[in-house]
Amino acid sequence: MHDFGLPPIDPTFKLVAALAVPQRWLVTGSAGFIGSHLLEYLLRAGHAVVSLDNFSTGHQRNLDEVRQLVGEAAWARHRFIEGDIVDPVTCRQACEGADIVLHQAALGSVPRSIEDPLRTHAVNATGFLNMLVASRDAGCKRFVFAASSSTYGDHPGLPKVEDRIGNPLSPYAVTKYLDELYAGVFTRSYGMQTVGLRYFNVFGARQDPNGAYAAVIPRWAASIAQGQSCEIFGDGETSRDFCFIDNVAQANLRAALVPGEGPRFDIFNVAFGEQTTLNQLHGLLCENLQALMPNLKVLPPTYREFRQGDVRHSLANIGKAATVLGYVPTHSVREGLREAMPWYVDRVCRHP
Repeated sequence: MHDFGLPPIDPTFKLVAALAVPQRWLVTGSAGFIGSHLLEYLLRAGHAVVSLDNFSTGHQRNLDEVRQLVGEAAWARHRFIEGDIVDPVTCRQACEGADIVLHQAALGSVPRSIEDPLRTHAVNATGFLNMLVASRDAGCKRFVFAASSSTYGDHPGLPKVEDRIGNPLSPYAVTKYLDELYAGVFTRSYGMQTVGLRYFNVFGARQDPNGAYAAVIPRWAASIAQGQSCEIFGDGETSRDFCFIDNVAQANLRAALVPGEGPRFDIFNVAFGEQTTLNQLHGLLCENLQALMPNLKVLPPTYREFRQGDVRHSLANIGKAATVLGYVPTHSVREGLREAMPWYVDRVCRHP
């Protein structure tokens, strides 16, 4: 394994130790779940950050929490732009002066994309292209973007390997694969450095439990804590490779800082590399919540029909990210849930 001289990640991931010479960063989607964590880690490490969000799915409370955690001196190195990546002018303004772009802004959710494919395409495809053009024109050194495990589509092979994909199963998956194609073309046509990170079911603090398209872990945590039955689509044996937010942040920082000259384009799986069924996940959530809420009465889950566009099983091969980036995930599902649960209980379960 090659670590390319990058520093180790603190196991608690409160701070990335000495990231390198301070850079000027742009984080899109900074009021969202993943983007706000990247903003936090960069500010803690002494970097200057411009961030962009339109609050369509992100929240001011996430930015407020980051400000409280990093302190006013670090927050002074941050400039926030409220705007939409669908607007090319906003993208140009955000990219001006940036060395590295961490592009997280997107409209997530497979079901939402099936219900509203036009909006999903506008944000995830047109918005992505706007960001690529703006980054190219601003001379940004590297463009790291949130890709998706949905790109694997109906390919049956497990674990998932970056160069073997199937047919997409939703408009969301189409847009995320299109992003990869555009990034590759911009590398070949304009000499850019672009890196896509295929996320596998990320979870952690600041993940939104509300709304029709809320992520499963915070949604279930809230339901269990409130004495409600969790809704499982299918028989509960559907499996996912759940990935704690600290692992994802590590992958982004390594993808941004791994040395390399000249045009380059690459795609990496970002996961823990372990399957967890929905039934197992439900059990782990109950176990963690009962440890913090001893009098909690847990109801069994309610099973529904399988949901359109959902993949039956997902598991990542993370060997490529380990070899090229030095990526070593620090948190398993069990460890990540244990670390995130106090936040869920305080912010989600007791104050829904």
